Amino acid sequence: MLDPRKKRLVYRANYRGFKEADLILGGYAKANIDSMSESEVLMFEELLEAKDHDIYAWITGSQPVPDVYDTPLLARLKAFKPTV
Repeated sequence: MLDPRKKRLVYRANYRGFKEADLILGGYAKANIDSMSESEVLMFEELLEAKDHDIYAWITGSQPVPDVYDTPLLARLKAFKPTV
């Protein structure tokens, strides 16, 4: 059973308002939230504060990633392949 904080993160990742971001972020959260360390949870929380279109552009490589978001977590998100 997920703790309330992680449940909120999964929800926030799934309901961003931008379908492509929902699929990637939500799929990643569902698949990995249980195994994320405290530092990864913090990185994910910080990432979710960014705009959906920016996150999607960083993941797809169409915009450079700002240093603050250029983390191992974002690298794993870039490699993640959601199931549709």
